[in-house]
Amino acid sequence: MNSIRERKITDNGYNLHVIQSKKYKTINIVLKFKAPLERESITQRALLPYILQQGTNQHPTARALRTALDDLYGAVLSIDSSKKGENHVLTVRMEVANQSYLSSSQNIFNEALQLLNQIIFHPKTNGEQFDQKIVAREKQTLKQKINSIIDDKMSYANMRLIDEMCKDEPYRLHVHGYLEDLDPINERSLYEYYQDMLVHDQLDIYVLGDLEEQSIEKEIANYFAREYKSNNREQAVQKKQIKKLNEVTEEQNIQQGKLHLGFRTNINFNDPDYFALQVFNGIFGGFPSSKLFMNVREKHSLAYYAASRYESHKGLLFVFSGIDPNNFSKAKDIILEQMDEMKKGEFTDDQVEETKNMVINQLLETMDNSQGLIEVLYHQVLAENNITPDEVIDGIKRVQKDDLLRVGNKLELDTIYFLTSKGGSNNE
Repeated sequence: MNSIRERKITDNGYNLHVIQSKKYKTINIVLKFKAPLERESITQRALLPYILQQGTNQHPTARALRTALDDLYGAVLSIDSSKKGENHVLTVRMEVANQSYLSSSQNIFNEALQLLNQIIFHPKTNGEQFDQKIVAREKQTLKQKINSIIDDKMSYANMRLIDEMCKDEPYRLHVHGYLEDLDPINERSLYEYYQDMLVHDQLDIYVLGDLEEQSIEKEIANYFAREYKSNNREQAVQKKQIKKLNEVTEEQNIQQGKLHLGFRTNINFNDPDYFALQVFNGIFGGFPSSKLFMNVREKHSLAYYAASRYESHKGLLFVFSGIDPNNFSKAKDIILEQMDEMKKGEFTDDQVEETKNMVINQLLETMDNSQGLIEVLYHQVLAENNITPDEVIDGIKRVQKDDLLRVGNKLELDTIYFLTSKGGSNNE
């Protein structure tokens, strides 16, 4: 692969990441606001992406804002929030046409920065508060989003697994916030929180595309310079001592049971075993050729789906399976058998090599997409290290069977969560 050319500049209250690439026909501008996960603010942060997309003081309605984007040759705007380890990240993305591919004399990049400046620093307000009607409407939108999670049983079961597994840790917090927090939020309190966020959140700005003709640093400073006041609220991820396996069963009016398991990997993005963990997960449950898929789903026909994934900044590995509620014991046993086999090294060298290639190909596919590449690079910020995608790929290539056995020895089963039918059985 071509090496990623990322230039980093820390100045003016933000970290600027400039990635020069002729691969993409558009320019991507992404702003990431990072703060620790905190119960008292997470619902406000979850609400903000909805508010910010409803207009600015210059473009005071959602329709006017869409028109301004259309005038930039159909620029695309998206704003969302996500949970990364024990951080809450609010992301503002804009993708715009590259000037060099157009005959227009319009300075599209500069106009895009102007519009982003308005969206972030001058959202639609009435004095020192957000627009009352917008806040009321978007509170209802978020309420519907929170309520809808219970209808997606896989997402609901994963949320409940984390609730139980991380009871005393910030990672338990729901990325979409909490219903009971919505009523007290008003246009003034939300605006005041947002102003505080603009000052105290760590801000990383990514600009990706064919940028050689652009004076990026100066233009970004013109529109995004700010007075940054770190309040040093960073939270170190605490290692949990597992004294007793946590088993939780919940009943609902459903037909397909959800059996989800949570393991502590004791490995995060900065750990030398992180590369091996990716391969370990791939063999265990990360791909259609994995042990979970082939044994739990295909061989024994015990699951409608069976897979695993890991959270690299928190050090967790999750198993997801959809099962007949009556097959709980058998499915659980076979899932745990697959983990035991991994820990004993019951996989071939060919499987290791094939999985290493699949993990690398998956990473390369992610980086083929401009937004995916930015997400991959942002791992460096979250982990506070400078490991490049090239170094990650080299690390994966070097993984051997002994490395996977070491990973297996670090994994500990923490919680088993089972969502079953009312009157459902945990037995055959």
